[in-house]
Amino acid sequence: MTKETLKTLSKLPDMKVKEVSDFAFFLLKKCDEEILQSGIENLVSKSQTFSFLKDEEDLYTVEDIK
Repeated sequence: MTKETLKTLSKLPDMKVKEVSDFAFFLLKKCDEEILQSGIENLVSKSQTFSFLKDEEDLYTVEDIK
């Protein structure tokens, strides 16, 4: 934290400092969730779980459309 930030916080009433603290906690939690989501997306994209679907033969063709 910068000195300017600490100086500004020291001028606020305790209730407002609590609000700032709660908002900072919210931002930190949001960042953590974004990192977690990104990691999950990365794992899923590299996963071979559904790779068998890539080799699935076509059951229908354009000629089957009525």
